[in-house]
Amino acid sequence: MAKKNSNENFNIVATTLAGLEEVLAQELRDLDMEFVKVGNRAVSCSGNLRQLYEANLWCRTAIRILRPIRNFKARNEKELYDQVQKTDWSEVFDLNMTFAIDAVVSHSTFEHSLYVSQLTKDAIVDQFRKKTGERPSVDRIRPDVRLNLHMHENMVTLSLDSSGDSLHRRGYRLQTNVAPLNEVLAAGIIGLSGWDKKSAFIDPMCGSGTFLIEAALMAQNMAPGLFRRDPYGFEKWKDYNEQLFEMVWNTAEAKAKTAPQAQIIGYDLDADYIEAALGNIENAGLQGVIKLEQANFFDTKAPADHGVVVMNPPYNERIQSDDINLLYKNIGDTLKQNYQGFDAFVFTGNLEAAKSIGLRTSRRVPLYNGSIECRLLKYELYRGSRKGGEE
Repeated sequence: MAKKNSNENFNIVATTLAGLEEVLAQELRDLDMEFVKVGNRAVSCSGNLRQLYEANLWCRTAIRILRPIRNFKARNEKELYDQVQKTDWSEVFDLNMTFAIDAVVSHSTFEHSLYVSQLTKDAIVDQFRKKTGERPSVDRIRPDVRLNLHMHENMVTLSLDSSGDSLHRRGYRLQTNVAPLNEVLAAGIIGLSGWDKKSAFIDPMCGSGTFLIEAALMAQNMAPGLFRRDPYGFEKWKDYNEQLFEMVWNTAEAKAKTAPQAQIIGYDLDADYIEAALGNIENAGLQGVIKLEQANFFDTKAPADHGVVVMNPPYNERIQSDDINLLYKNIGDTLKQNYQGFDAFVFTGNLEAAKSIGLRTSRRVPLYNGSIECRLLKYELYRGSRKGGEE
């Protein structure tokens, strides 16, 4: 892959979590990508090298930004091996560089993604060995070049992974024993809420602060990639344009607003959570933007006449069923009484307990938190006499 004209367009695929595809598609349109097309946990588009760099820096709901290099059909081992060898891999990376292959296989004659990645690795290694007598090494943890193989019904897309480490690892989060929400999921939920980035944003059970930080990054127009410590995958590519990436990075830094753009407030009852959230907020340089308070949500009142409440209440089995149903009933009562004029979004994996909220949902979005099937439930909290009906 020799140096390309940086204005030349090529295909780009951005991967995401199930249910966030439309949010990601809009992010790519905002970066002026062309031919944006929504798929399953992925969005394809067309853009140039600058836009590929921008997507890595700016996309809040992307997990990886891939650059497809070949599409082909492979019905058996020989076809897969032969097709992989049709790419001149010495144009993609050098012998002294390490590589790794992430394979995703579905509805194909091949059943195991590990076997497919092994076969692909053999084809690449054998090509180098035939040409040079030597072979490049595989490094699964920190490879110089990460390849992505996607196989669906025996159609294969082989791509270069421009992101390297997953984009949900923003870099602002300090390691704690708190099990936090994935940053991409948090950003996607805020995107689905339709929050305008100007009105009040409240997370009344804020945990380690992921919703608050992602909301603040949006309001302040800060690129989530600016906190990243590790290099991006594209920085090892043969067509890497350092000047271009520096320009993209500097432009992103210049676009960030320092004065607070919205009222962003987090509450939590647990002092340890407040401390963890504070550490993460300071790490992101957002302590002047986000207000934190140790408080019981059920004692709080809306700080403005309209805005958005987003919460991820506990849904684990450790709470007794009576307690969890009561918890959700209290959430519903507090929202109805103290947050009139707000739109409330409750993200939960306990669909049974959610019925105890006792308000009518105006929207239910299926999402996953890891492997747990969840729903994002929207409640429009009207002012005055209009009552929310039963669920």
